[in-house]
Order: sequence, then structure tokens, then C-alpha cells
Amino acid sequence: MLTTVQDLGRRGYQKYGLAVSGAADAHAHRMANLLLGNPVDAATLEVTLMGLKVRVLKPAVIAITGGDLDPRLNGQPLPMWSTVPVHPGDVIHFSGCKSGCRAYLAVSGGIDVPVVLGSRSTDLLGGIGGVAGRKLEKGDLLFAGPARVPADKVLRRRLHPDWVPQYPRQVEVRVVLGPQEGAFTPDGIATFLSSEYTVSTTSDRMGLRLMGPTVGHKHGADILSEGLFMGAVQVPQNGQPIVFLVGRQSVGGYTKIAGVITVDMPWLAQLKPGDTIRFRQVTVAEAHRLLREYERFFAAIKVWGSSHLSA
Repeated sequence: MLTTVQDLGRRGYQKYGLAVSGAADAHAHRMANLLLGNPVDAATLEVTLMGLKVRVLKPAVIAITGGDLDPRLNGQPLPMWSTVPVHPGDVIHFSGCKSGCRAYLAVSGGIDVPVVLGSRSTDLLGGIGGVAGRKLEKGDLLFAGPARVPADKVLRRRLHPDWVPQYPRQVEVRVVLGPQEGAFTPDGIATFLSSEYTVSTTSDRMGLRLMGPTVGHKHGADILSEGLFMGAVQVPQNGQPIVFLVGRQSVGGYTKIAGVITVDMPWLAQLKPGDTIRFRQVTVAEAHRLLREYERFFAAIKVWGSSHLSA
């Protein structure tokens, strides 16, 4: 349905009107690269829901993480969250969505496309990066960069099962209220924090459009346009929240009731139409603590031979 080349995003250009882009599920993207010994910002293929089929032209080592889109190698189940050798003529196919929404196909050495404004990420809004700024199409030819770690050193690596994420269809994510929480009625804020919302079919990499109880404003939804941050929860005049993801535009002119904390953003990237979401308020201090804990965890498993990785 939609496959693009993504890394960790194009930083520093929102002020010029460009989207940050990058992998919607940065955790799965980083883990795929980690398994292969790539830099964590090496480019991968982000596969949405189903459909990608690629033929291998040269020997390589790959890893697939993120949502379970039933990856197959020559028609046989392909293990996820582990490294797998592939050979010329092999066919990798994502046949259907079992859980989650997006999978990440990484190759040793990373996907080698031109760097545009500091990133290989595809910006579908701006039409830059990746392969000609667009989604992959039949006949596209992709190359891998030079491997940083020899193939024999990364074969049969896998993430410890205890650390493989599960992607439920109902999630609760934590938010910090603001920056315009004062624009909403007390009942509106209470509704936002106590209700269940359903992901709309109009959702995409730009954001999740939600359907559910109306969040009430005090005096309307319009504000002077300002920068949109990752995870911003905007509430337009219809009272239906929109959670902005990596492909968002650079600015917006509607009130924002909250922001989803960084460590919970991967859960949003794996939601698909019909899935549901609830919001729970936390403090800025709590959000910072959770982010520090996550980065310590990630730093620990970067050390090969740790208890979280096995060969």
C-alpha cells in the first residue's frame, strides 16, 4: 500500500516549511539497525500494512521489525526481530497485516539513497528524499551501503523475546497538557482524558484523525499559526482530536490540547483504522524520567553480548 525509505528524519528545516519525516516508529527502526550493526539512523524501508515484494540481487543480511505484516522469504515465514541472510533470487514479500501497522526492513549497510538536506528520509509532502521523493514503485532498484559489521558477525542475532513489543489494537498513551489547554472548557479537558477514540480511515503518516466524544472549546479553535511538534494533539472546530506524526506539516492554526510523550509515540505509529486510543495525563518531569529510562535501556542493549541480544 505504501513503502518509503526512511531514516530518523530531516532535522532543522521545519522553519523553512519542510516536514521532519523519518520512521513513524523510531523504536522499531532503531532496533532493526541495531541488530545489523548499522548506525541507528541508517535508512530502512517502512512498509505499511501489506503488499511490498522485493527480489534480492546480491547476498545480504536483513532484519525486519515493527508490526507483523506476515513477512515471507520465498513463500516461507520469515522470522522478525532477528537477522536473516538472503541470497540472489530470493523474494521477500509482506503478505498481510497480523498486528500493528508498519514494519521496517533493514539491510546491512543501510539503504543507500542520496542524502537531501541531511537525511535520506522520504518527505511525501515536499517530494524530496528517498527515491525521487515518492513511495516505492514496481521496478525501483535499491542499493545497500557498505556494511559496518561483517556478515558473519551479525548472523543469527535476535532481540530477546522479553523485549519484542506487542501491538494491541487498544492503547493508552500518556500526554502532557498544553500548550493551549486554557482554550478548552474543563468539561472538554475531562472528556479528552476520559474517553476512548477510534482511529479514522483518513489517518496517515501525517497524523491520526480520531473519532469520538467532542472536546469542547471556550471560544473557538482558531489561533495564530505556529510550529507543530511531534505528538501534538490538535483539536479543530469539530472537536475531534488529530495526533500529529512524523509526516506532519510544519505549522498549524488550531488549538493543541496536549502532546503525546516521546516514549509512547511508537504505539501511535502502529495503530491502524478501527483501533482505539485513550489518553492519560502525566507531568513534564515524568515524561523526562521515562525518556531517560528508555535511552538508558537502548544504550544497554547496544552493547553486543548483553542479555537482551543473542547469537
